Amino acid sequence: MLRKRLSKKAINILQSIIFFLSSVTIISCLIVYLWVYTEIDETLLAIEIQNSTVEELQNLIDELNNEIESLERADVIAKRAQNELKMVFIEPETLRVTIDPNDDRSL
Repeated sequence: MLRKRLSKKAINILQSIIFFLSSVTIISCLIVYLWVYTEIDETLLAIEIQNSTVEELQNLIDELNNEIESLERADVIAKRAQNELKMVFIEPETLRVTIDPNDDRSL
């Protein structure tokens, strides 16, 4: 079998093409890697911001629930009615009903 030998010029061109293709491949892989890394980093930052917002909102909800519970207490309502609304508490009225035992009519 006869093999045709490549000339030095052809070998140099082939090596140049291989070097160029490998360089372009490596550079494009680096660009894709940086793009993916940036996207992941931005996504993680957005998730952290959302988590901190959720925590702040949950704290606010807890504070409002505590305030509602404290305002629902009877003593707080009574104090507020006296101080802010100038309401006066009176003694409850008692009602007495007397029944004549000699009365034959039934109730």
